[in-house]
Amino acid sequence: MAHRPTTEDEVRDYAGKVLELGAVGSKEALSGVGQITTLKSLGFNGEGTSLKPDGWYLPHDRGLVAIVLETKAPDRMSIDAPELKEQVERYCDVVRTRYDLVVGIVYDGERTRAYVNGRPLDVPDELQSKDYYIDKLMDRPIDKERIYALTMRINNSLHGDFGIKNLYHRMIFTACALVARRYDAVLVRGMDYSDFHTGILNALNKAIRSDREQNAKLQLLSDVYSEIKMNVSTDEEDPRAVERLKDLIGDFIDWVTEISGLINSSAWDGEDVMAIFFNEFNRYKKKSESGQIFTPDHITGFMYRLLEVNKDDRVLDACAGSGSFLVKSMSNMIREAGGVKTRKAKKIKREQLYGIEFDREIFALACANMLIHKDGKTNLAHMDARTDSAGDWISTTGATRVLMNPPYENKFGCMKIVENVLDNVDRGVLCGFILPDKKLEKTSKGQKNRILRNHRLLKVVKLPENLFFGVGITTSIFIFEAGVPQGGKKFYAVNIEEDGLITVKNKGRHDVYKKWPDLEDYWVDAIERRDESRFGTGQWHSTNDCLSWQAPEKPFEITEEDFARTALDYLMFQRGVDGATVRESMGNLATYTSEISEEGDTIRLEVQK
Repeated sequence: MAHRPTTEDEVRDYAGKVLELGAVGSKEALSGVGQITTLKSLGFNGEGTSLKPDGWYLPHDRGLVAIVLETKAPDRMSIDAPELKEQVERYCDVVRTRYDLVVGIVYDGERTRAYVNGRPLDVPDELQSKDYYIDKLMDRPIDKERIYALTMRINNSLHGDFGIKNLYHRMIFTACALVARRYDAVLVRGMDYSDFHTGILNALNKAIRSDREQNAKLQLLSDVYSEIKMNVSTDEEDPRAVERLKDLIGDFIDWVTEISGLINSSAWDGEDVMAIFFNEFNRYKKKSESGQIFTPDHITGFMYRLLEVNKDDRVLDACAGSGSFLVKSMSNMIREAGGVKTRKAKKIKREQLYGIEFDREIFALACANMLIHKDGKTNLAHMDARTDSAGDWISTTGATRVLMNPPYENKFGCMKIVENVLDNVDRGVLCGFILPDKKLEKTSKGQKNRILRNHRLLKVVKLPENLFFGVGITTSIFIFEAGVPQGGKKFYAVNIEEDGLITVKNKGRHDVYKKWPDLEDYWVDAIERRDESRFGTGQWHSTNDCLSWQAPEKPFEITEEDFARTALDYLMFQRGVDGATVRESMGNLATYTSEISEEGDTIRLEVQK
C-alpha cells in the first residue's frame, strides 16, 4: 500500500474499499460507509436506531451474515479499548433484531478486531474482504448439542408456559418462528403477544407471497399457524402477567434466533430440523397420539447415495412428511452444483424437488422445513398419494428418482401408495421405499403379482433393528426399477445389522463415536458391487421364494451339558423326583456339569471339577 491512512476519514474510506462495502443498493445487500447514515435510515426500528456506524453490509437474505464497522484513526485510542468494543456491540445489538449472524469489526488503519455476540472472533490484524469474515462465521462446525439444549428449552416453554399441548402445534409454531427469522420479521425482546404473533404471521405471508400463484396450497402454512392457540393470560389490566408474558416471549425469540444462526452455517449438511424437534418434543406425547415416523438423517443420506442421485435428478417423495428426503436431496444436489449462489442451485430448488403430503399439519411442517432451508417449497402438493389425481400429478413431475418412507399401516394404504408411485413414474426410474421387513410378503397375492408383473425388485437392504427406536418396527429399503417386469430375475439382499449409532437420553440415536461414515461408504460400495468381504450377509433370492432378506437358519447343536441335563430330568421324572427343587438346592453348575449313572434304585451324580 502506497499510503497508510492516518485520519479517521481515510481509515473509513480505506476500510470500505478493502471490505468491498461500496456497492450501495446492490441486488445482494445494502452496503456502504459514511458518517451520517443512521441505522433507522437503514431500515431498523426501536431503541438505538439513531446510531451511525462507519460501515455496514446488510444482506437482503436475513439468514446470511451482516457486518457493521467502527473505525478510528491510528494512535488515537487503543484498538482493544473497551469503548470501541462497546460501541460496535451497540451497533450489533440493533442489527441483531433482524439478523441471526452479525460481525462487528473495529479497525484503526493498522489492526483489526472482530466480535460476534460480544465475544472476540479470531481474525488477522490486517483487514480482509467482507467474504473472509462471512465465511469465518458460515464455516463454523455445527454445535448440535447446543441445538438440542435450545430445543429442550423451547419445548418446555411452549408446553408448560404457553400451554400448547399438541405436539405438532409446538413444532409448527417453532418452525414458523424460524421461517420468520429468515424473512425479515422484527422479533425483539420486549414485544407484547399481539405484535409477536402478528410479526410471525406477516413474515410467513411474505415468505410465500411470490410462490402462492404457483402453489396455492402454501397458504395452508399461515392458516395452520393462525389456528394454534396459546393458553396464556393476555390481560392488559394485570401488569405482572403482561411483563411475565413479555419475558417468556423474549426468551423464545432469543432461543429461536440462536438456532436460526446455527442452522444457517454452511456446515449444515441438510439435516432435517423437524426430526430434531420431533425427538425432543415427542417427550410429552400421549400414548393416544398417532406418531409420525421421521426418517433418521443418516438414512436419508444413505438412500441418496444408494440410488445414485445427482444434481441433475428430479427427486420425488410422495409421502414427504416433514420433508427430510427433499431437504437432504436439496442440500446434496446444491453442494454438487457448486453452492447456493449458483444458477443451478436456483433451478434445483424450483424444478427438481417434488413432494406429496396428505396430513394438513404435516404438510405445513414440510412447507416450513423447506422455507427454513431456503426454498424447494413450490412443488409440494397437499394430496392423498393413493388417488388417481395424485398419480396424474406424479406423472407430470418428470421424477427420475424416488426416495420414500410411506406410512406402514394398511389403513393408510401403504402398498397402494407404493404401487401408485411405481405406475406413474417413467420406465427405468429407480424407486427406494422404506417398508417393514415382511411388508411385500404380506401384501395380497393379487397386488403382489401385479407389482412384480410391471416393476422389478432389484435390491432389499435390511436396516438395523433398532433404527426406529421405541417404535417396535424393523424395516428394509426396497429398491425397484419402475416399468420393467421382474421376469423371473432374482433380487439381491443384504443385512446392515449395526449402524454404529447409540441412544442418547431425550435426543434419539446419534453417531457419538463417528462410526457411520465408514460403514456408509462400505455398504454403498458393497451393495453396488454385490460383493462383501467384511460382513458377508449378501443373498440372491427368487421372488417366488421370498421378498425380503432371510435370516440364516441356526444349525441344530446339542452339547454334552444339554444331554446331561435332559438325561437327569428324565431319570428324576421316572423316580417321581421334583427336578426344580433338586436344581435349586444343588445349583446349576453341579446339575449341568456332572456325570450321571444309575445303580438299581439309586441315581448317582458325580460333579466334574
